Amino acid sequence: MDTSAADTRAAAETDDPPGPGIPPKAHRVIIAASVGNALEWFDIAIYGFFAATIAKLFFPSSDDTVSLLLAFGTFGVSYVVRPLGAVVLGRYADRVGRKAALMVSIKLMMLGTLLIAAMPTYDVIGAAAPAAILLARLIQGFSAGGEFGSSTAFLVEHAPRLRGFMSSWQFASQGVSTLLAATFGTVLTGSLSTAQMESWGWRVPFLFGLLIGPVGYYIRRHVDEAPAFVRSADAEPERGPVAEVLRHHKGRVLLAIGVLAVSTAITYLITYMPVYAVKELDLPASTGFAATMVTGAVLTVVTPLIGLWSDRAGRIRIMAAFAALILALLYPTFAFLVAHPGFGVILAVMFLVGVLKAGYFGALPALLSDLFPVSSRATGMSLSYNLGVMLFGGTTPVVIVWLVDATGNSLAMTWYLSALALLSLACVLLARRRYAVR
Repeated sequence: MDTSAADTRAAAETDDPPGPGIPPKAHRVIIAASVGNALEWFDIAIYGFFAATIAKLFFPSSDDTVSLLLAFGTFGVSYVVRPLGAVVLGRYADRVGRKAALMVSIKLMMLGTLLIAAMPTYDVIGAAAPAAILLARLIQGFSAGGEFGSSTAFLVEHAPRLRGFMSSWQFASQGVSTLLAATFGTVLTGSLSTAQMESWGWRVPFLFGLLIGPVGYYIRRHVDEAPAFVRSADAEPERGPVAEVLRHHKGRVLLAIGVLAVSTAITYLITYMPVYAVKELDLPASTGFAATMVTGAVLTVVTPLIGLWSDRAGRIRIMAAFAALILALLYPTFAFLVAHPGFGVILAVMFLVGVLKAGYFGALPALLSDLFPVSSRATGMSLSYNLGVMLFGGTTPVVIVWLVDATGNSLAMTWYLSALALLSLACVLLARRRYAVR
């Protein structure tokens, strides 16, 4: 049986300490929590951006579409293991500590990234190559499964009165990752030949990603545990966060999955755009990367501002408005892009996509944190987030490729995304009605 709306308000308020709520070393807390998420999304973006090259090198086929589907299929299969990572690492974070779980997750991320960066291609080791890429993605998926809940709980519990602003950096880091990955894509595709890209160029950004890991590990090792977790652990030494979530908060988990649907799908739409620009718009790959750079910059700047705004105006009002805008604007915007493909047009379209996404997901992590009490917050958010990403995120590139290929319509992807926008809008409004989330 789920808890009441009053319990939700209590869950959101009981960890509020007195005072303004800003930690004395806010920048270190933000970096420590966000760097692992940044590494995760950098690797995701790079894999998606260079999917066509990876497909050719690791999943060769006489049909380019089949090869691309196999590459994106491996991309999506890794999301199946994310809920397992959410349960294992989320439980670890709720029982041992947010900091301890963050240390484990970043080690696993570095291992997965190293495997991809160093992996010989299909021509060298045959079928072992795609199998090893799948293994690397599964390791990354397991690690990412516990990363979101642990790091978001870590952020909001350091400054509960500014949970919108603090937790928004979790998603702003995705903007930084997108910007960095797109910059690599723009520079590499603009300066290297196809042969150079396939020989070594595609490995460069993965090797760069390995540099992020040790920095993040060092910062996480030297940051304090979240105060709210320490107080909760002292008060509730015997807790079973997984059992608590499954027994008492199933409705909240389902609602959170629906709230996440459109946000996570648009994330993977952005990842797919360089491929879409080449395959459907006949534009150079560098153009698609440049447009994605614009999106990354918008997400980095706008997301924290939306998070701060949500601390004053409330999450629901902002998220509902932007979900409605996504529903209304997505199809006509991409229809205009398909009718008038060009450098300036795709930049303008991806700028708008960045604004719409930042407006919706800037307040999203704080809303998710408000749904779950401290004792099971990391587990509840990790499970919800990763089930949502598994259902609507990792599958999005595959769905887009299949829809466009099956219908012959370059706008078919907008039908899917519009349906998810409607689902998320309904779930956001239900969160206010049923659980009194503001």
